[in-house]
Amino acid sequence: MNKQSEDSKSRLSTKVISTDSLLLHLIQINDTAFPTGSFAHSFGMETYIQENVIRTEDDLWEFCNMYIRQNLASTDAIIVKEAHHLARNNDIQGLIELEKICHGIKLSPETRKGSAMMGRQFLRTVSPLNDEELLAVWNEKFKNKEVRGHYSVVYGIYTAMLGVDVQMSVETFIYSSISSLIQNAVRAVPFGQTSGVKTTFSLLPVIQETARLVMDLGIEDLDNNSISLEIASMKHEFLYSRLFMS
Repeated sequence: MNKQSEDSKSRLSTKVISTDSLLLHLIQINDTAFPTGSFAHSFGMETYIQENVIRTEDDLWEFCNMYIRQNLASTDAIIVKEAHHLARNNDIQGLIELEKICHGIKLSPETRKGSAMMGRQFLRTVSPLNDEELLAVWNEKFKNKEVRGHYSVVYGIYTAMLGVDVQMSVETFIYSSISSLIQNAVRAVPFGQTSGVKTTFSLLPVIQETARLVMDLGIEDLDNNSISLEIASMKHEFLYSRLFMS
């Protein structure tokens, strides 16, 4: 029985993942079906939908373009980049401080909760797949309530431990964030699946451009300037009916 357990642990270790398998694993953790709970969060988008701001495919594109350029580019994408660098340097105290900043720049309680809930679920899911010491330390700090487990921080740590290039880490984080929102919009508006696919595809250049921009930004460039989005997130808990938690 112990032999089987050891064999199982060996098969799960990402330390021995080949380059090709690493790409497949990166695709796996960014799939909308990966259990982060993203299907339960709209991060304010549901308010826009109920107020008839998002009604058409063009409306959805405009919202997602805004979400990438005006929100992610100056908040979570930078957090991912900084977490990646800190993780590569094994700077645990720096990561703790970064997570406090991440928590502080999210003005809406629902946004803060949603980010932490997704991060905690992501951490629980990937922890058995990787035996890197830093990930284990971060998991322990979460269990001891020293950190909240915000998703962008955990994602930066995990992709750094995998050996993913920092720009690729930022790109895939942005892609995953937008892909999840689009899938949620397909359900909520509703749109057809084709509209969702077309919107995601048309945003790929925006995602790449934004990731390149973030490579020249640092912690001093963090700036939550998506006031309308934050207000929509704050209004969300008072909607008459809700499909999503945020």
